[in-house]
Amino acid sequence: MATIRKKGDFQWHCQVRRKGYPNQTRTFNTKGEAEKWARDIEGEMDRGLFQDRREADKNTLAQVLCRFRDEVVPSHKGRDAETIRINALLKDRITSYKMSALSGSALSDFILRRQKLVSSATVRREIDIISSAVTKARKAWGIHLPENPVALIERPRPAKARERRLNGDEETRLMQALEDHADDHEDSKQYRKGSRNPWIKPFVQLAIHTAMRRGELLSLRWEDINLEERTAHLPDTKNGDARTVPLSSLAAATLRQLPQDPSGQVFPITADAVKKGFERARNRARADYVSECERNGTVPDDRLLDLRLHDLRHEATSRIAGKLDNILELSAVTGHKDIRMLKRYYHPRASDLALKLD
Repeated sequence: MATIRKKGDFQWHCQVRRKGYPNQTRTFNTKGEAEKWARDIEGEMDRGLFQDRREADKNTLAQVLCRFRDEVVPSHKGRDAETIRINALLKDRITSYKMSALSGSALSDFILRRQKLVSSATVRREIDIISSAVTKARKAWGIHLPENPVALIERPRPAKARERRLNGDEETRLMQALEDHADDHEDSKQYRKGSRNPWIKPFVQLAIHTAMRRGELLSLRWEDINLEERTAHLPDTKNGDARTVPLSSLAAATLRQLPQDPSGQVFPITADAVKKGFERARNRARADYVSECERNGTVPDDRLLDLRLHDLRHEATSRIAGKLDNILELSAVTGHKDIRMLKRYYHPRASDLALKLD
C-alpha cells in the first residue's frame, strides 16, 4: 500500500510497500503527483510489469555518461573524439538530471540550447552519445526507464553535404603556413609563422594525396608500409575492413622524408594535436592573405576562411577520381563500401568535367 505524507512546507513524500517487491519512495511537489505515481507503481505490480526505479532515481545522466566513457568508449574506434564529446556534454546542465527525470522535453531544450553554440551535426552526435549511454544503462546497468527518451524527440536535420575543395592558391598558402620560419636563435622573440609541430605538414600532405581519414593516418605504423611497392596497409578501418592504400609518388616521397619514431607510429601525435595544428596553420594563412590584400589595396575574398581538415579527404577523393575511371577502383582506394556515400566525397569541378568533354 502507499503512504503519502507532507515533507516540509512544499513537498510530499510517497512510499509504496508491497510484499515481494522492494520499497519504492519518491518526493513530489504536489500531493496529486504523489498519488498518481503511487497508482502507477501499484498498477504495474498488479499486472506483473513492475520495474525497480531506484537506480534511475539515484543516478544522474552525468554519472551514466562518465561510466559509459570509462567502461564502454575505450573499445570504440572513435574513442578519442567520443571522449572529447562526452567531456563537453558534462558541462551542460542536462547532465544534472536524474535518469528518471530525463524526458523528451528536457532533451528538446538541450538541443535548442546547443544549436546556439555548435553545429547541427555536433548536436546530432551528442544526442547519439546520450542515446547509446541510456540504452547501455537500461540493458546492462539496471537503470530502468520505460523507454529511451531520445526516441521521443526530433533530432536536428543533418546539414547539407559539404562540397568544399581547395581552390586557387589555397594549398600553396596552407603549406607555406605549415613551414617553420622561426629564427634559429633560442633567445629570439620573433613571431613564429610556421607550425611548432613538425608532424602536421607531412600529415596534411598525405591526407591530400591518399584520401585517408584522420584516424587512419594516425593509426599508420611503419611495419605496414611498403615503400618499394608504394602501399600502406590499414589493418583496422572505420568500416571494420582492412584495406591496402596505393601511394602516389608524392605520398611515398613524403613518407621517405619522415623520421621513424621509436613507437613505430608514422605520426606519434594525437587527433586533437592534428586538429589544432591544422586550424592554426589555416588561420595564419588566412591572416597573411588578408594582410597581403590590405597592402595591395584589394578586397579579400573568402579564401581559406571555412576550410576544414576533413575537406582534404574530399579534395583527395576528387583528385584520385580524375585518375581512376573505374568507381570500384576508387572505392578500393578510399574505403567506401557504399557507392552512394562515395558520391558525397567525390566533387569534381565543373570546369574539369568540361575539359573531359572535348
